[in-house]
Amino acid sequence: MLQMEVVGVRVEMPSNQPIVLLKEAHGERYLPIWIGMTEATAIAMAQAEEPPPRPLTHDLFRDVLDALGVRLNTVNIVALRDGIFFADLVFSNGVEVSARPSDSIALALRTGARIFASEDVVREAGVIIPDDQEDEVEKFREFLDTITPEDFGRAG
Repeated sequence: MLQMEVVGVRVEMPSNQPIVLLKEAHGERYLPIWIGMTEATAIAMAQAEEPPPRPLTHDLFRDVLDALGVRLNTVNIVALRDGIFFADLVFSNGVEVSARPSDSIALALRTGARIFASEDVVREAGVIIPDDQEDEVEKFREFLDTITPEDFGRAG
């Protein structure tokens, strides 16, 4: 498994399709995952560390885990089948639950859990963005301007 970092979320125009972009923590490949608008908002809010006026579903899930004394240890993006990504939530009590990567990432950002992706998934759907003098955010924007959802299939 490869440790991943969340680069950010962006809405691809003109289709208004959100994408979350992960990057290998110790590598150069990026993993784009097409997600829903609700999950994109949840991920962006967690990255911005902006608490909502009322808890969102992912905040509620985090609070329930805390109340039960269970920690989310890791999020593992384990498969890509027919253009759909699959993830597992791995909890401190040994339980694993299958989940959408978008929800998993939103929860990981709220709990501090590490995110991993299988080598097979990154090999199949990962891309390398050439190095240049621009900052990472600008590279992300340029990259997203050149792809469409059909390049990677639907996911989430």
